[in-house]
Amino acid sequence: MWTFIQDQILGMKWLNGLIENLLSALGLDTGSRIGGSVQFFIYDVIKITALLCVLILLISYIQSFFPPERSRKIMGRFHGVGANIIGALLGTVTPFCSCSSIPIFMGFTGAGLPPGVTFSFLISSPMVDLGSLVLLMSIFGAKIAIVYVMLGLVIAVTGGTLIEKLHMEDQIADFIRNSNSTVDIEAPGLTVKDRIVYSKDQVITTLKKVFPYILIGVGIGALIHNWIPESRIQTVLGSKNPFGVILATVVGIPMYADIFGTIPVAEALLSKGALLGTILSFMMAVTTLSLPSLIMLKKVIKPKLLGTFIAICTVGIIIVGYGFNVFQNLFI
Repeated sequence: MWTFIQDQILGMKWLNGLIENLLSALGLDTGSRIGGSVQFFIYDVIKITALLCVLILLISYIQSFFPPERSRKIMGRFHGVGANIIGALLGTVTPFCSCSSIPIFMGFTGAGLPPGVTFSFLISSPMVDLGSLVLLMSIFGAKIAIVYVMLGLVIAVTGGTLIEKLHMEDQIADFIRNSNSTVDIEAPGLTVKDRIVYSKDQVITTLKKVFPYILIGVGIGALIHNWIPESRIQTVLGSKNPFGVILATVVGIPMYADIFGTIPVAEALLSKGALLGTILSFMMAVTTLSLPSLIMLKKVIKPKLLGTFIAICTVGIIIVGYGFNVFQNLFI
């Protein structure tokens, strides 16, 4: 039953077969480079978009019960590592990209929550949202997806805890610390219909924002999958290169995409022989340390704290990458 769910519902392998038959009926050889690229592109765009719409609808419905002010109150009840864990967990039901998370991070910080808690939220929000769990399961399987999310939460909690221990409150911009913000006023009780309307609006808004990155990501994935020789991928990102994880992390930082745009690239790299940990490090770097989000973050925190944040995330991502590479045989 689980294999059926993973392959046919999440992975939509039936769709891949259907597209192959349709393209063959149109006279396109799916065994060729061009035909294979077209099949990969159509299949992944439809699959990721369909899953994304369903996931956003469900997650947004859940999120409607946790407006920022309510989330702030929940986190305010906890202290120490427990508060960091709650902050990281709340990050899983919030926006899908780092740039969308930063305004909420600013509100939480301005409302007086400890920096460690808000940074745990900031790290986990783009890296390990619920949508990424399901999409990762559709491509890599349940074991990899669950371990990825758990390790992402560990990075978020550890990072927030370290920042808290370093007592870097003075490294937050003065206009944030002195704002006394209450984030957003909690909305009055919503009806089921209100929540459904909100969720539908979130589907449309988020899809408009991320769909271009899905097209770009799937396009790159199709190029890798059918045009780049397997030997070249293995040389750069395979076991032959001990610095593959570091390279993948550094390359991922200047890029800007969310988890949905990086998954088709990761899928193609894995099929070409890139090591699992190297691929996951690339995904984590793109979603958590993208250059646009760091530029935004630079406006609200000072260089010392920004450097600490980058260093903690980078080291954590690299450790996760090498760890997955060592134990890859347990997951694949």
